[in-house]
Amino acid sequence: MSILGRICILILLMAGMHSSQQVDLPTQVDNSVRMASLSEFSGTRPGDEREVAGIRLCWCPPGKFMMGSPPGELERRPTEAQVEVKLSKGFWMGKYEATQKDWKRIIGNLPGDLTSELPEGDDYPVGNVNFAETEEFCRKLTELARKSGALPKDWEFRLPTEAQWEYACRAGTTTATSFGDKLSSKQANFKGKPYNGAEPGPSLNRAAKVGSYPANEWGLHDMHGNIYEWCRDWFHDRLPGGTDPDLYYSFSSATKSRNGSLSRARRGGCWADEGWPCRSAFRLRFEPERRYDHIGFRVVAVQI
Repeated sequence: MSILGRICILILLMAGMHSSQQVDLPTQVDNSVRMASLSEFSGTRPGDEREVAGIRLCWCPPGKFMMGSPPGELERRPTEAQVEVKLSKGFWMGKYEATQKDWKRIIGNLPGDLTSELPEGDDYPVGNVNFAETEEFCRKLTELARKSGALPKDWEFRLPTEAQWEYACRAGTTTATSFGDKLSSKQANFKGKPYNGAEPGPSLNRAAKVGSYPANEWGLHDMHGNIYEWCRDWFHDRLPGGTDPDLYYSFSSATKSRNGSLSRARRGGCWADEGWPCRSAFRLRFEPERRYDHIGFRVVAVQI
């Protein structure tokens, strides 16, 4: 008998019913109800893994960190001024960048055109996606996961905020990258000059299959290099601090480009960069309606 059944029997006995009386109990409990509590769906340790609707996820616990880069960091940019951030809730992040297989399974045909720098293949990251298309992917993935009972109703898939992205990328580190203050192309997929005197490595001059390079301490692959990743925030020159910063709706205060347009944030660097744009704190803007072969994404699952 289930725990729920035993509890019901005990309550009835305490109310004075005889144990021989027949009691009708539910034989099943809806899966989404069983998983609805935060404690049941959350991880217990950084880097805990689970698979939901075909997406492998790593647990990122709640915590505080300094977002941005310190004044002495090599190749630091003015838009990286440090702020303290508190993330009050843990979240699950995709262990890998979203792949072409993921896209075809959830959406259908691949977006845009494949290039020699972005080869076709199930295990390659999906690129050439604009911001709205990534949101549609997250919406459909959420529907699929909830329908199967794999995702509680008070959780959803979405793009990470910049704060969530950098927190997960750092994985508890305070150095320029999650691998230390140097970065070699043996550790991440980029071309050109290694960062801060690191040992030179191979240059593919194209995207690599996801997971081809070492993971950080929380089990996340390709947070440095390979392909840029969309974040959900409107781009602001100044990083947001405080508790759970989320600039998804803050377009009125977003930084305008020279032509007056607004942009979303992107993170991580890519195969066409040198090592320094692959730092944990490096950030760029990109107009949400545009697409490019070196820009993709990864998902997070968050409680709403």
